[in-house]
This record gives sequence, structure tokens and C-alpha cells, in this order.
Amino acid sequence: MKEITYADALKEAMCEEMRKDRRIILMGEDVGIYGGTFGVSRGMIEEFGPERIRDTPISELAITGCAVGAAMTGILPILEIMFSDFITLAMEQLVNQGAKNRFQFGGQGSVPMVLRTPAGSGTGAAEQHSQSPEAWIANVPGLKVVVPSTPGDAKGLLKSSIYDPNPVVFIEQKLLYRTKGPIPDEDYAIPLGKADVKRPGKDITIIAYGRMVPRCLKAAEDLAGSRGIDAEVVDPRTLVPLDKEALIASVKKTGRCLVVHEAPLTGGYGSEIAAVIADSGAFFSLKAPIRRLGGLDVPIPFNSRLEAQVAPSEETIAAAVVSLM
Repeated sequence: MKEITYADALKEAMCEEMRKDRRIILMGEDVGIYGGTFGVSRGMIEEFGPERIRDTPISELAITGCAVGAAMTGILPILEIMFSDFITLAMEQLVNQGAKNRFQFGGQGSVPMVLRTPAGSGTGAAEQHSQSPEAWIANVPGLKVVVPSTPGDAKGLLKSSIYDPNPVVFIEQKLLYRTKGPIPDEDYAIPLGKADVKRPGKDITIIAYGRMVPRCLKAAEDLAGSRGIDAEVVDPRTLVPLDKEALIASVKKTGRCLVVHEAPLTGGYGSEIAAVIADSGAFFSLKAPIRRLGGLDVPIPFNSRLEAQVAPSEETIAAAVVSLM
């Protein structure tokens, strides 16, 4: 094992696969000479050249439409949308074209593209550069949604996403880019649709993804030491497809469930996870109601003290767990 950053894990995944398969290209605003807004693709243009690492015009609609068309002709495009908020500008091509294509043509064609995008708050980027749009995307049939929380998961899941025959929206929480974690030395991939138990426990299940996973793990460790509460933390890793069986099995074991996400509570993906639990046999194991803990229903403020209040914190996560116990 070696330890690298989340950003470097993403770069490793792309570089390793691009060396194997010349069909893979990376395209987006400033991904080439500049190396990406968050430095993920730094140095890649020097290795692979401007034909495969393509700096594009400032048009998310054009970038996404180009990727959809390229994927339909056999190329494996990875496109980077500089901030997830700008997916709004690409929705026509992503939702009405890319997501529908395999269905429209009866499975005769495929759209094997990956849309990578940084999401979430915590960097002082304010209301138009800090949103968490995973629930919008997950609502579109034909799109897959991946939200890794660790460098190891980011690398393994990106490798699987590149070769998936469907469009994959790969969401990267910005504050995770500089976090470090272990990566296997050997080549590996993580299949989409497989959850991971990040911390086993017996008293309550905490389901979280993305940036909320490390916060939930810290809250769980604090609760174990201060109150003797043994919390299990489960990371779905992919929202579409969702590993329902793993989530249900965990809640059946613990009898309590807290779902945590950064996106606004209203209409957030936590509602879907809660419904999956409620509609399953785990419902009869519940000792308390399922609880959701999401972000506040407000635009993300620029002021750092206000911004810090929007997303669930280790303290609010711990308080929610205690209330359910």
C-alpha cells in the first residue's frame, strides 16, 4: 500500500488507463496547460499531448455535447465540468441526449462517458460554486452517480466508470482533494453499486457519502469514547446504482438509522435512502424512526462563519446519533 491524495488518486486512475487504451481522452476548461482548477490533471498534457488532453472553450453545453457524440462513436471521453453548479448549463446534452441514447436505440449503442465535477461547500466559493447536485442527477434514468469519499475509492471507482457503457456523473467533494489515504500498489478497480462499511458497529447505522463520511467516522469515534455508542458507518459510494442490500442488512443489525448528506435536506438523496430502508424488511427491526441530517435549505453563504453552519458538522452528527439512542 502507498498513501496519496484524493486528487493524485484520480490522476493515477486516468493516466494508468490512458496508457493502456488510446480511446480515452480528457477534455474540459483548463484541464491541459493549467492542469485543472484543482490541479487534478497537472502534467497530463505533457505525457499525452493536446489531442488527448483537450482544453475546451468556456461552454459546458458544448463540452458535454462533444463528449456525448464522441462516446457514441467509440471514444471513451472523460470531461471535467469546473464546478458542479455549471452542470445546469449542460443539462440538455447530459439529460436529454446522453442519458437517453442507449434506450432510444434499443441498446444497440452506448454512451461510455464520465463527467467529473467538483462539488460542495467549504472553500468560500459562495452560492454559485458550492452546491451539491447529486439528487438532481440521480433522478434521471440512464445516468449513474458516483460519490467517492477516499482516495482508494476514488481511483478504483473512476477506473470502473471509464469503461461503463452508460454516462457516469463522478462527483468529487472539493475539500477531499488534499486528503490522503492508502492505495493498493497493484492495479485494481471497484465495481459500481457496491457499498463499503467504513466502520463496523452494533448500535446504530450511519449512512453517508462524500465529505460527510470522514465527519461521520470522527463523530462515531468520539461517541464510542465518550458515551459507549458503537456506530456503524456505511458508505454507499455509488448512489446510482445503489447497494440497497448492504444498507438494509446494516439497519437490520443495528435497529437504528441516521442518513447524513451535505446537500439541502429538502429533496436530498437521503430521502431516497430513507425510503429504501422503510420499504424493506429492515423496517420491522427499527427501534426508532429513520432520521435524515442534511444541509440547511439555503444558498451557500460566502461568509466563512455562516458557510460552516450550512453542512452537518461532527457535533450535529453526534447530537443526532444521541437523540436516536
